[in-house]
Amino acid sequence: MSSSILIVDDSSMSRKIIRGILESAGHEVTEAADGMAAIERYSLEKPDLVVLDMVMGGMYGLEVLEKLYEIDEHARIIVATADIQNSTREMAEQAGSRGFLTKPIKKEELLSLVNSLLEGAK
Repeated sequence: MSSSILIVDDSSMSRKIIRGILESAGHEVTEAADGMAAIERYSLEKPDLVVLDMVMGGMYGLEVLEKLYEIDEHARIIVATADIQNSTREMAEQAGSRGFLTKPIKKEELLSLVNSLLEGAK
């Protein structure tokens, strides 16, 4: 069963890598390059899961996280960031992130987390 996943990252390279991993596992993927586009896409498409970068131009990832939960309190959001500080992980978890991955993204970690969140949702 394929799921729809929104990748939010200002790096086209990161989006391409994550897209490749998710599509190889059979998921349908859409992308947003910034927070405003992510909020718009989420509102229109209501994807099953979001993979969200923290550090982006315009709107910081935590703001996007909060706004997505305003739209849908049951949103499933994984934070994927190059910021490895514990404080960043704690802030993401407090804001409601269901998972936290550090870049560079490892295929097995991403798929394991995505699958466990999607299975838990059924």
